[in-house]
This record gives sequence, C-alpha cells and structure tokens, in this order.
Amino acid sequence: MLILSHHAVGGFLTHCGWNSTLEGITAGVPLLTWPLFGDQFCNQKLVVQVLKAGVSAGVQEVMKFGEEEKIGVLVDKEGVKKAVEDLMRESDDATERRERVKELGELANKAVEEGGSSHSNITYFLQDIMQLAQSKN
Repeated sequence: MLILSHHAVGGFLTHCGWNSTLEGITAGVPLLTWPLFGDQFCNQKLVVQVLKAGVSAGVQEVMKFGEEEKIGVLVDKEGVKKAVEDLMRESDDATERRERVKELGELANKAVEEGGSSHSNITYFLQDIMQLAQSKN
C-alpha cells in the first residue's frame, strides 16, 4: 500500500481480484482492469461501470481456470495502449475518474477508522462472539 499510495502513481493495472481492487480504491488510484477468472469480471464491472473508477483493457471472455497456457493472452497490445491512454490522459473523463476514486479512497479509509462503519461492524461482531462464548460457559 505504501508504493500504491505514492503521489507519483497515476494508475494501477489489476486483474481485479477483490483484494487488489480494494487496495487500489483505498489508495485513491484509478484502475486499469485486466480480469482473467470468475468474480474478477464482476469486480471489473463494479470498478468501470458502477464506481467509474477505472478503465478496461478490453478483456471480455472469462478464461477457464487451468487453461491459461492453452488459451493465451486475451487482450492485445492496442487494447492495453488505448486503456493506458484513456486512464492517464488529461481529459474531463480522466479528471472525473481521478477525483471519484480519490473520494472513494477517503470514504474507504474513514470506514476503517474508529467509529467508521467497518470498524463498528467488526467490533459488534467480536462482541457477539464473546457473548456467545461466555453464554456457553
């Protein structure tokens, strides 16, 4: 997260695994999405179409796990070039994307601070577990 959060990082190429997706958004960095398997395509749709925090490299087909050597790369040089240009250019869309992902990052960080929604939920969850354990004794 230290490197990803550095001000010199202009974008993050990700396979759209849930952890890397959250790390990129939490760091406030626009994502260049390149999914391969399963839920990574759902995460890409969330990032690109719903949150508007990234750009797709153009992968449309889900690769079956274990067939990556047989199938090969599902995006071409032009797809990557266009996605990088879209992500990094100085345009209204790119500026809005950078502002949006920065705002999402701030919200994500607030959620894990003391009193934030994620912090509170995990605290309540742990309290419930402790109460359940005590009631069994």
